[in-house]
Amino acid sequence: MKKIIVFGASGGTGIEVVKLSLAGDHEVTAVVRKPDAFTLRHPKLTVTKGDVMDPPSFIDTMKGRDIVVSAIGNRSTKPTTLYSTGTRNILYAMQAQDIKRFIGITAGALDTNPAMGFFIRTLTKLVLQKILQEPYADMRLMESGLFQSNTDYMIMRPAMLKDKPLTGRYRTAINGHIEVPFSIARADVAHYITTHLEDPQTFRSIVEIAY
Repeated sequence: MKKIIVFGASGGTGIEVVKLSLAGDHEVTAVVRKPDAFTLRHPKLTVTKGDVMDPPSFIDTMKGRDIVVSAIGNRSTKPTTLYSTGTRNILYAMQAQDIKRFIGITAGALDTNPAMGFFIRTLTKLVLQKILQEPYADMRLMESGLFQSNTDYMIMRPAMLKDKPLTGRYRTAINGHIEVPFSIARADVAHYITTHLEDPQTFRSIVEIAY
């Protein structure tokens, strides 16, 4: 059993991470901005109020945790520092509490590569990277901060996220690329995270995931 703290726990992927962590008999702390709106209950779940943009709101909560999972995000296409500043604040708190393992989520469309295939590569360049230019820029800053940290990070780069049921069947590439990625269920991203919480092969790595 591990003690896991999840930021962005009320989001689509975050809630799946919480559910599967609890199913794996782990002890989970869910950090959310509005605890009253977080309805999930479990004997091994603690729900606490916190904001990644406000380190004092969560730094003490992290004491004694083994693994940090960040599923922070928003649906806005406007300029943001949520990913970079929020992650930097989490890393600061991790250092203060002597926590080494960090798992975070960015996006498979941050970069393009030949393995994507012509259609998806073109769609990524001409549509996704233009529409999501601002959040993607901040995600890149987030990743850069992790590269420079001393954490055992794992960065998940999922294909297009879908609100679909868990399958447990998907493709992954550790520090490599998946051929013709298109979509992935949030539940399956959470499945990979919760089944690789301490996998040394994923330390200081970028993991692509898609069907």
